[in-house]
Amino acid sequence: MTSTTAPLPDHEVTYRKARDLILFGELLPGAAVTIQGIVDRLGTGITPAREAIRRLTAEGALRASDNRRLMVPELTLEQLQELTYARTGIEPQIARLAAVGIEPADIDALEQIDAEVNAALAGGDIRAYLRHNHRFHWTLYAHSEAEILMATAASHWLRVGPSLRGMVKQAQTDPLPDMHEVAIQALRDGDYEAVGEAIHNDILQGHAHIAQGLEEAG
Repeated sequence: MTSTTAPLPDHEVTYRKARDLILFGELLPGAAVTIQGIVDRLGTGITPAREAIRRLTAEGALRASDNRRLMVPELTLEQLQELTYARTGIEPQIARLAAVGIEPADIDALEQIDAEVNAALAGGDIRAYLRHNHRFHWTLYAHSEAEILMATAASHWLRVGPSLRGMVKQAQTDPLPDMHEVAIQALRDGDYEAVGEAIHNDILQGHAHIAQGLEEAG
């Protein structure tokens, strides 16, 4: 007997596609978001688009501007600092928990994903870089089975995602040590604390590049 996965309902598919537009910086900070815009861009219906926008607004990924139009929030330095506190408090702990039960084959898979991260960065493919970078973190975090912590971390990624495109440009001109490689080696060594520290430093590096971009834009 074989089991099959039931297809996702339209509203969930639309939500995930709209979320990814924000998460991977395809909707930039300050971009207006409308129901019709989501319908046109994703080829979905009005009801699923409305539900996606409602959920993204509740998660803080969208907010109403002064003229009451919904938009992708523009991150401030103060908000980035809050996100730094939040992410460095939660994600290293998720990584430590993930390290406890991870298998060698899983570490090999992470190493392959990191190779794709590096190739995308070297090739200037920002979209691929953001997707592979996200996949690296969430492939690692999935081994933690810490559903509550991961849900909280996911909301933080949605808030910082639109600003990550600028971070990639900074990283291309100002390369720093690859914390993914450090995390992978720590996983192979069974050093749980070092895994958490590598993820902590990875977040700090990314946020430092975002801060630099925000300061230059301001």
